[in-house]
Amino acid sequence: MTHRFARTAGWLALPCLVAAGLLAWYVTREPASPFADAQATAADPALISRGEYVARLSDCVACHSLPDGKPFAGGLEMATPLGAIHATNITPDRDSGIGSYSLADFDRAVRQGVAPGGRRLYPAMPYPSYAKLSDDDVRALYAFFMHNVQPARQANLPSDIPWPLNLRWPIALWNGLFAATSPYADKPGQDAQWNRGAYIVQGPGHCGSCHTPRGLAFNEKALDEGGKPFLAGALLDGWYAPSLRADPNTGLGRWSEAEIAQFLKTGRNRHAVVFGSMTEAFNNSTQFMHDDDLAAIAHYLKSLPGDPQRDGAPWQYRVESAAARLDSPGAHTYVTRCASCHGLDGKGQAEWMPPLAGATSALARENASAINITLNGSQRVVAAGVPDAYRMPAFRQQLSDQEIAEVLSFVRTAWGNQGGAVDAQAVGKLRGHTDPASSSPIILHMR
Repeated sequence: MTHRFARTAGWLALPCLVAAGLLAWYVTREPASPFADAQATAADPALISRGEYVARLSDCVACHSLPDGKPFAGGLEMATPLGAIHATNITPDRDSGIGSYSLADFDRAVRQGVAPGGRRLYPAMPYPSYAKLSDDDVRALYAFFMHNVQPARQANLPSDIPWPLNLRWPIALWNGLFAATSPYADKPGQDAQWNRGAYIVQGPGHCGSCHTPRGLAFNEKALDEGGKPFLAGALLDGWYAPSLRADPNTGLGRWSEAEIAQFLKTGRNRHAVVFGSMTEAFNNSTQFMHDDDLAAIAHYLKSLPGDPQRDGAPWQYRVESAAARLDSPGAHTYVTRCASCHGLDGKGQAEWMPPLAGATSALARENASAINITLNGSQRVVAAGVPDAYRMPAFRQQLSDQEIAEVLSFVRTAWGNQGGAVDAQAVGKLRGHTDPASSSPIILHMR
């Protein structure tokens, strides 16, 4: 009996050992790269210039730089549901940066989230999107970082994620389930402009990292237009990144292609001004994009249908003056604190003071952006090298949670807005987890 049990246990142990071995191999392996046999080449000015542009498209500086630090030297703290992590040094310093990376090493890190030696990167690095970068763009990006970025010796900071949640090997399984696995391929039946826009939005632009809702495993619920959640709006870091689909209330349904391109190029249009996390993307990325690329992005985004069930009935302006509603809670605060910029009629002033009538933050059910910008103000927008003359001030010192809740409830129900009321508890929660907007933005001067 004992002999039979031992033999049975042995037969059971064998497949378990094989499975464990395969798992260990899978989670520690270095994925294949098309550049495995690539040889080091001399600096090519044209390739470096292209790589600089790809770095702009990809907005690498937003995460890998600090306002008072050296470009791409890392150190930025990023909150995650598991704990804080810090962006790494991606300058060509051989000791603390990526100076020892081969082109294949660089490719695996950027497109597959795997550092040399098989160490998995946290998906705060948007490699699920960068996986769609073309081979030519990866080669150019590598040339830019290796030949045009100044090395900076700055040690990388450890994460604050506690053990065992900080173990990296499960990320390999996450990648297998949720990350893209191949570069973008043109979609048959679509024109060149649409495909170029799709490539930028899905790949280097990594728009879905902010604008696509996440699942239980913190994965983007869709990586392209084939999934309805793609770019449908999401909560992130105390902001609501709105829908980039043709939703008339919470998305781009009321924007023309020209207005989308204008917003990305100048930071403003008749509908809105950049604020929140989008400010960093504008300051160092979208305003530097070529006009034909901006047009391609706009063309692609306008092809994404909205969802009437999620978005509700299209907003229509309701004529009324805030001064006529002084008996409403929040109306007096609006008249004394807000109307000088945004108008008693909520229509703002041209393209400099954005309208609150019909604003996404006043129509979306999610109220995080409305609360956050009222508490903390807006970051400085720098367009074509010129800092903005008008910024939303922070009211966290001037107004209580209740007063902010009341004025936002007024704004989100006036002029036909349908976002709904805001309660003081929601304001207090964000007050405790956010900070006033910085007046010292990261501005990268590449040339």
